[in-house]
Order: sequence, then C-alpha cells, then structure tokens
Amino acid sequence: MTVPFNVDSNETPESAAEKPQRRTRPLLPSDDPFYVAPVGFGALAPGTVIRSREIDVALLGVVPQQISAWQLLYRSSDLHLTPEAAVTTVLLPAGADPAEPRPLVAYQCAIDAISDKCFPSYALQRGARTAGSVPPLELLVIANALQRGWAVSIADHEGLHGYFAAPREPGYRILDGIRAVKSFAPVGVLPDAPIALWGYSGGGMATSWAAEMAPEYAPELDIVGAALGAPVGDPGETFIKLNGTTFAGLPAIVVAGLRHIYPGLDRVLREHVNFEGRRLLELAERSSTIFAIARLANDDFDSYIDAPLADVLALPEILEVFEDLRLGQRTPRCPLFVVQAVHDQIISVDDVDGQVRRYIDGGAHVTYVRDRLSEHILLMPIAAPATLKWLEDRFARRPLPTGKTTTVLSMAFSPSAIIGLLATGVTAIKVIFGKSLRRKTVREFHPSEGETRAQADSA
Repeated sequence: MTVPFNVDSNETPESAAEKPQRRTRPLLPSDDPFYVAPVGFGALAPGTVIRSREIDVALLGVVPQQISAWQLLYRSSDLHLTPEAAVTTVLLPAGADPAEPRPLVAYQCAIDAISDKCFPSYALQRGARTAGSVPPLELLVIANALQRGWAVSIADHEGLHGYFAAPREPGYRILDGIRAVKSFAPVGVLPDAPIALWGYSGGGMATSWAAEMAPEYAPELDIVGAALGAPVGDPGETFIKLNGTTFAGLPAIVVAGLRHIYPGLDRVLREHVNFEGRRLLELAERSSTIFAIARLANDDFDSYIDAPLADVLALPEILEVFEDLRLGQRTPRCPLFVVQAVHDQIISVDDVDGQVRRYIDGGAHVTYVRDRLSEHILLMPIAAPATLKWLEDRFARRPLPTGKTTTVLSMAFSPSAIIGLLATGVTAIKVIFGKSLRRKTVREFHPSEGETRAQADSA
C-alpha cells in the first residue's frame, strides 16, 4: 500500500517517486528531506510506503554499478513500538523484468556505527563519501544475490538515529521494509513470493532480531529461512570481552547509542563517567566504524569512570540493559543457518553457541557450522557460497537438512566450496569493474510451483 500524500505536496504516489539524484554527491540522511516523514504518518499501517525515489549505486561511491535501485521511506516502529519512518534500499540487476516472479532477500549490512554516513541508504549511493564504513564493501557479497535474479532489500536497520545494538527495533524496520518492498510494483515481488533474511556480524545480529520478532510482528510474511553469520549472541558479554582490546571502539559505539534509549544507562554514565570519557563517547557517535576502531583501540572504560568497572556493570540499570540485548529469548519460526568462527577475534563462539542453544531449546530448526581456521572477517566471504546454496534450497522449497551443529576445519575445504568461492570471486570482479550482473541463464522462482527452473535471459 502506498500513501496518497507527500511531505511537501498533495501529489499522488505515482508522481511522488523521485528520479536519480543529479547532484555530485548525495546528501547525508540527516540533511536529506527525503527522510522526513509527513505529519500524520503514524496513522498508516506498518510497512506503508510514504515516498520513493530511484538512485544510482556505486561501489565505494565511485564505481557505478549496473543495478536498478530505489529507496523507500515507509512507516515502521521504534523500540517501544512508537511510529517512526525508516528507509530501505531495494536492488535488482539492471534490465531485470519486473514481471518475472522472484524471491526477496532482506540483507542486513554491518552498519556498526551511529554516524549516518555509514547507513546503507547513503553509503551505497554514487558519490557518497564512505571512508571507514562497512556497507559499501558488502556490495561485493550482495551482488551474488542479484546475480541469481533475486530482489534485495537493504534496510537502515539502526533507524534514522543509528542506535547500534538496540534490541527488537532492527527487526521491526527490516520486516516493515519487506512489507514496503512487496507493495512496490517496480520491483516485481509478488504477494506470495518467498522471503529470506541474511546478514553477517552486526548484520547477523539485526537479522536475528528480524527472525525473532517475525512471528509476533509480521506473521503474514512467508519467511523461508534466515542466514545468521557471526550474529553476536550476547551483546552485553561482547562489550565486556572487547573492552580494552583492539576492538574497544565497537562497545564504545554501542554505549554511545544505547544511552539515548535507556534512561537508566544514561543516568549511570552521567554519574560515573568523567569528562574525557564523555568526550570519547561523543567521538564514537560521530565516527565511522573503522575510524572508531582505530581511534579507540585498547581503550579501557575503567580509565574513565569513578568506580571499578565491575561495580558499575553490576548496577541494576546496566544489568537490565544487558538482559534486554541478549538474543535467543524468542524463538524464530523459520529455519536458521548459522555460521561462526571458533577463533573469532571480535565475537566469542561461546556467545553464539549460547544463542543457538536457546533457539534449539525453543524448538527452532538450526543448522550451525563452526569454522576452526577462519577468523571474523575472512569467514564472511568463505561462508557466502554455502549460505547462498542454503538460501537457494529454501526458495526452492527443498527438504531441510537435519538440524545439527558441525565443527569443520574450514568451510572452504570441499570441491563445492571451492567452486562456489570461484563464482563469488568472479561476481566480485564484476562489481569492482562495474560490469553487468546479468547472466545468460538464471534460475527463476515460481511461487505457484514452489520450485525453480532455468530460463534463458533475453537481455
């Protein structure tokens, strides 16, 4: 459903869609009127499209891509289910026929920042200044979904304020983004099209929230599976383990964001954190992910508070936040594919083990692969072929494999994995050089049959 009014005029939804921006550089979301919802939008149903526009996508803001792309502003909800506007970026391979039936992948980027220059809706655009943000690099992986003819929705799952690691609300934004895409005719996602969720690291955490919240928040969506890569498991424990390490900037970003939505946490920070600590939290709010990691490496919160860190972490206000952030307290209804590096230097395998165990105890179907040789960054591309194959099987409605936990030496050590890695490498090269992602033969999904078939591409 599309809203029959625009923030600035009474034009119809069809005429309200904007053409690709012709300015040299896109505006940051905080400066862009496209992100401003009209008065009264809260009365709309969740997932209602408020406004749309075409955009140009470019790798690192520089290399133009042969991808059709739109942005949708739609009605969603925050942590407390208060209406808010959210944005998703919708991608199709250039030249894709919107009349062809296709599945939808909701891909969650590792935004991992408060700064809006890290939001996918900005960072994926041509001309965007993306230094230090992660989502532009994930286009190399996302392209593999487009290569298969799938539609891809990439929500700004942290919201317009960028509250990294906030619970539940990423799920609301992702699920409402799916609702918005399904109602947006140019993409060609039919009402009964199957949907899959996919994300890694911070994106895996957001994907977990979408899978957990779907049964109660969006039960009508046909989510056939969720692929969770290094999905954090227990953000509170991750904060403790990363404090004082090379990656101390990540928990600093989390605290800087969460203080805005947890009054008790904000009160503890104001009472116990010194001037220098508050200054560093403000720096974390302004920084891109990689810059925050570099600037705050090895910082220890103990240096910026007036009491032992263990005592502060034991305060009821902090324990309440940690408990709220823990994943696995709700059981997804869709099957799950989880991958995690045993020796991950950022996310503890123990925490992901706990998340998986809670899902299994709740009755979820989980295929969990633990990789001994990979570390956090390398596992993402290494696991991509197996993840894509699992998603293909879910779209084709093939029988689920037996749910189990497997620890392997490496997900790269099999003939099929090697072939898959070569294929994803070729796709990455296409993205790097801005080549077409269309191929001569694609596998199309037909909802009425619940299967795929090979079809010649007329392009």
